[in-house]
Amino acid sequence: MSTTSESLLLRLKSSDGASIDESAWHEFVRIYTPLIFGWARKIGLSDTDASDLVQEVLMLAFQKLPQFDYDKQSSFRGWLRTVTINKYREKRRRLSAKQSVASHSILEQLQPVDIAQSTWDIDYARMLVAQTMQMMRPDFADATWEALELVVGKQIAVDEASNQTGVSPWTIYSAKSRLLKRLRDELKGLL
Repeated sequence: MSTTSESLLLRLKSSDGASIDESAWHEFVRIYTPLIFGWARKIGLSDTDASDLVQEVLMLAFQKLPQFDYDKQSSFRGWLRTVTINKYREKRRRLSAKQSVASHSILEQLQPVDIAQSTWDIDYARMLVAQTMQMMRPDFADATWEALELVVGKQIAVDEASNQTGVSPWTIYSAKSRLLKRLRDELKGLL
């Protein structure tokens, strides 16, 4: 499963190996910040510590991505996850040197997992879809959006959603079709 936009990674790779495309970087940050933050929270870091870890990972990514060579046979998110794990371990080593207390986390104990089978993929996909849907929210009438949330989000039948919202089934089908097409277009190469 290809889950990272190759075109985004290519836009981040500079021709001179030193600079980065600003709009590509903003897109990268928008896409990957919630994912890295979610990984950090999943291992038990507080919001503050998770935010700090995200900043460290993004800082390293900003430095490395202009020279990064994307290999279609490897997983970019696997690389990013490894960077996150290493930054976390580095931070723990610094703290433990000060406190002289050894600490192991769930993240440190993770064995390499086939990325397509991991919950990281599910979290990533949900986060991307939710983010993209929120960007599309203003393009739909309130009642239609409520019906879409019932049909798409809660898997309720169109007729039931129509009864609950007062939106005609035809309008719901049409809006669902437009929403799914736009999601496919927006997330092409990411999911």
